[in-house]
Amino acid sequence: MVNNVRIWIDGHSYHVPERTTILDAAKMAGIQIPTLCYWKGLNEIGACRVCVVEVEGYERLFTACNNTVDEGMVIWTNSKKVREARIVNVQLILSQHNANCTMCTRSGNCSLQKVANDLGIMDSPYKKDIPAQKGNPNFPLIRDYTKCIKCMRCIQVCDKIQNSHIWDVVNTGSRTTVDVRDVYSLEDSKCALCGQCITHCPVNALHERDDTDSVYEAIDDPKKVVIAQIAPSIRTAWGEEFGLSPDVATVERLAEALHMIGFDFILDTDFSADLTIMEEASEFLDHLQHPTDHKFPMFTSCCPGWVRFVKAHYPEFVDQLSTSKSPQQMFGAIAKSYYAKLLQVEPENIYSVSIMPCLAKKQECDIPVMNDACGDPDVDVVLTTREVNRMIRRAYIIPSEIKERALDMPLGLGSGAGNIFGATGGVMEAALRTAYHFATGHNPDPDAFREVRGMEGWKEKVFDMDGTSVKVAVANGLGNASRLLDALKAGKVSYDFVEVMACPGGCVGGGGQPIHDGKFEAPERAGVLYRQDAKNVIRFSHENPSIKEVYQEFLGQPNSERAHHLLHTDHHAWKMPGEK
Repeated sequence: MVNNVRIWIDGHSYHVPERTTILDAAKMAGIQIPTLCYWKGLNEIGACRVCVVEVEGYERLFTACNNTVDEGMVIWTNSKKVREARIVNVQLILSQHNANCTMCTRSGNCSLQKVANDLGIMDSPYKKDIPAQKGNPNFPLIRDYTKCIKCMRCIQVCDKIQNSHIWDVVNTGSRTTVDVRDVYSLEDSKCALCGQCITHCPVNALHERDDTDSVYEAIDDPKKVVIAQIAPSIRTAWGEEFGLSPDVATVERLAEALHMIGFDFILDTDFSADLTIMEEASEFLDHLQHPTDHKFPMFTSCCPGWVRFVKAHYPEFVDQLSTSKSPQQMFGAIAKSYYAKLLQVEPENIYSVSIMPCLAKKQECDIPVMNDACGDPDVDVVLTTREVNRMIRRAYIIPSEIKERALDMPLGLGSGAGNIFGATGGVMEAALRTAYHFATGHNPDPDAFREVRGMEGWKEKVFDMDGTSVKVAVANGLGNASRLLDALKAGKVSYDFVEVMACPGGCVGGGGQPIHDGKFEAPERAGVLYRQDAKNVIRFSHENPSIKEVYQEFLGQPNSERAHHLLHTDHHAWKMPGEK
């Protein structure tokens, strides 16, 4: 039983549970205390000292985020001493921050900018001491040393949630900062490019490489046919920055915005998600039917962040990855082969753009072996949700006032199974729906495998596949993947099929999605995908008529020679830093 204590905040009496932080106690009382480095449950270290409050009986100020209330405590959240301390603390942070807000992609969505504005800071008496910038500007993940405020959030999420240990505190005293651990440059690290450090950064010290100019060049080139594929999780999030509900921020409305920007054809990654299921489900069934020829479990391979992670940290499991390419890369290969023939254009004249929630996709499309269709990269460029939204604003498009536009056929049609790829468990559920059909000749209930849904970090279930028990596991977030792999290595668990998504919650929580500081939006975004699946007339990948057509007219059968050439890959054909 938790006891309550009586405290006073700004002259008013409150009863709150003992061991409550001052920050939470104030929130219960409807009083806002500003924060900057704080992230509940992850980063409660009081590094920025913006949340300081005055407690009667003490000369020093208390950080509200990591100090708890005591019986009879008298707290002042807005005294003269508190206000002056907060202003000084923020001014000191600004003295080492490149405050070029008008040229910053986080302008208007920056916690430091908001706190400084709220405190009425118009200038600073402290001399500017901006760190020098370094690093490779061509790497998908950019660290801006001139903007780091040393909040340590990137370290915490990389260590505690993603178990990747890329960032660390370096130097001492006034020179203390955050930098890459163990190696000199980020591109030489074992970074999975999940991008969670970006979505947890309160400023723009971490951001994606902006590739929008390359897309504009292609749009302006009369020889280029510019196509875009839209990933499932984009439709759950793109409208957030414009204040649109998911019912208004439809994929069709995004398609119209892209067409207004200058894209020629707007297509759906749901199509190639269905294609992935056809290949991966066939591959999995082959493993089940020839168990002595394969090592279990088979792992999904549609998340390039997960592939980077397993190659860097658990190379002994690489051969158990499905050889199926990700939906992005399958789409690119089909776009520059089958679709090029339909359009009657040369494949090299197609400029293939992926709109993804992910930074790892930027690296994936640059892998030299991802050029199976015509020798050029199958996907030319990847844009995150944030980059696409910047393009929409740059074109002065008001999304709420534009009409909807149907996606272009036949690659604009996807099933509900393809749609749920964006949520953790979605790939597994979609694969099991089709694997069941392949094994039995008839469809299961579309929701027969819904038990793999949910935000739990590591789930395991056993399903009956026409008399055969299939044990599956689903992990989201690389820390949970690491725990699962360690358990497999120790012989504590065994599975037939495992889905892993690098980002917490799956692609809906991807590192390229819109940023809402301090909030985890994945559960709500995943709910959108499942509601769309439930309403979809087609809920099985193998029933998508466009999928049937591409196999009948071009690929033959799943895992055919042509399908294997275009839709599968060799995970050993490229190396992570330090990989032998």
